[in-house]
Amino acid sequence: MNINWMEEVEKRKSDLLGDLQKFLQIKSILNEENTTDEAPLGEGVKEALTYLLNLGEKDGFAAKNVDHLAGHLEFGQGDELLGILCHVDVVPEGDGWSVDPFGGEIKDGKIFARGAMDDKGPTIAAYYAMKIVKELGIPLDKRVRMIIGTDEESDWRCVDHYFKVEEMPTMGFAPDADFPIIYAEKGIADYDLVSKVPGSGEDAGLRVLQFESGRRYNMVPDFAKARISVSTDHSRLVQAYHSFLKEQDLQGKYYMENGDLYLELEGISAHGMEPDNGKNAGLILACFLSDSEVDSASKEYFSFVKNHFHGDSRGRSFGINYEDDITGPLTINVGKLRFDHESGGSLGLNMRYPVTFEMKEARETLEAHVNKHGFSIENFSDSEPHHVDQDHVLIKTLQKVYEEQTGDKGELLSIGGGTYARSLESGVAFGPLFPGRADVAHQKDEHMFVEDILKATAIYAQAIAELAKK
Repeated sequence: MNINWMEEVEKRKSDLLGDLQKFLQIKSILNEENTTDEAPLGEGVKEALTYLLNLGEKDGFAAKNVDHLAGHLEFGQGDELLGILCHVDVVPEGDGWSVDPFGGEIKDGKIFARGAMDDKGPTIAAYYAMKIVKELGIPLDKRVRMIIGTDEESDWRCVDHYFKVEEMPTMGFAPDADFPIIYAEKGIADYDLVSKVPGSGEDAGLRVLQFESGRRYNMVPDFAKARISVSTDHSRLVQAYHSFLKEQDLQGKYYMENGDLYLELEGISAHGMEPDNGKNAGLILACFLSDSEVDSASKEYFSFVKNHFHGDSRGRSFGINYEDDITGPLTINVGKLRFDHESGGSLGLNMRYPVTFEMKEARETLEAHVNKHGFSIENFSDSEPHHVDQDHVLIKTLQKVYEEQTGDKGELLSIGGGTYARSLESGVAFGPLFPGRADVAHQKDEHMFVEDILKATAIYAQAIAELAKK
């Protein structure tokens, strides 16, 4: 059967965009303060899940709500299952939009809304791809199932629960990243290094009472603040800080409040998958304090931070630096820093490690090292790396489809981030962001080009048709 997939998409363009606009107008943001048994993640998320399930049921798909945390739409016959993982939840809209963030407005060839790129636009593209294959009556040897998540932007409770009670697909893809094909994702470990160093009073002329920077493991902190008790002359510290800001070309300030000196510093935020793309305000201010005449307890914490993390995002100081040809180097982001003179200090770390990295051995090495400095590892969580062999039929088929639909090479990509694809035993991230397009997910005026939505739909339709054959 010779099918012009783009032509089939164009026939359904009006309906596709209309359904997408209605979908985008649902404010499906996690709301854990107002939940019910039928809306465990809030009414908006429930409404979005219900919308998609009802749409599928109307179009003849077998629809199932899986305990209000996930759902699926299915068609076709066969023992094997092709999975397409999407999600209906979105991040909060934020400020500064030039259009209604939940309006689904189309202008200048783009559709604007929170979720247009991540992940409602791609979800509707994949849905219409399934619809086209179904309506054309193409013979399939596998069942095709869209698995619908509701908590991708937070804790993945949706897919964690789903795969405890539902079937694991034979293979599949998540339309929630970049084209051509993301076939490898680093492991992601979050953990805290915690010190119980007691406060000391014998050298407390300049005593750091509190220090704080960062709120998320996976973001480079762009602000840091220290409160310092100044029972002696602090003019030298202030003068040194003024010179430090000037030399480093950084923004910051210092001021007195209730008898204490406050130092504040502004950095540059970045995603934790590559810490070197930002300027970590916490690390920079920690370095300054480490080199200053502060009390011994503070000095011990800030010197540890400086010696092990400043200028080293690769774990070299701990002897765990590593890289491979598939996913590149290990990275460590210091996302959270806390110090209290009475209770000690902590660091919240986000480690992204290559697919061939031996985490068990590295953790033992890391633990032995930090224990020598009075720190322990706590709150350790680990999402293991994900990798599909480049010769797998899934990879080869998606490369072929992408190249036929675009005329471009179906290159294989690896990332430090994590997508729903890692929930599958054999899964990859496949679009929808085309090479050369700006990634505007999670940003103000989030949008997707209409032509990209249509092109992605054609790619997904052909991919489904070919992957669901023997």
